[in-house]
This record gives sequence, C-alpha cells and structure tokens, in this order.
Amino acid sequence: MRDCETFEDNADMAAVGPALLRAARRAREIARQTGTPLVIVRDGVLMEVDPDDSSLDDETRPSDTIHDR
Repeated sequence: MRDCETFEDNADMAAVGPALLRAARRAREIARQTGTPLVIVRDGVLMEVDPDDSSLDDETRPSDTIHDR
C-alpha cells in the first residue's frame, strides 16, 4: 500500500483546482453570451442563477462546503 500523497505532491491533482475555476469562468461566459442561467447546487439545493449574480464572484469556497458522496 502506498503512503498517502497530498495534492501538492501530485502534479495532476494540483492542477484540478485551477482547471475547475477555468471551467466555471467559461461556463459563466457562455451563459452570458446565450442569455441562459447557470445551474448550480448551493447548500444542497439545485438552482438556476443569473450568470451576473454577485454571489458567484466568491470563487474560493471554504473546504468544509465541499462534500464527497
């Protein structure tokens, strides 16, 4: 059995966070261009939000808001 690696020790895993942020920004940009809402899960509730909703500006969420299933 391998010792546990941290994200910083694994280049692929370290790149996941920045890649997700880029994808989120791109999705928001496309939603603006097409006039469609973004579909997100907030506090366990599936909802549609305007891509210009200021609550989306907080791109750094505390780690305790991320839950594995």
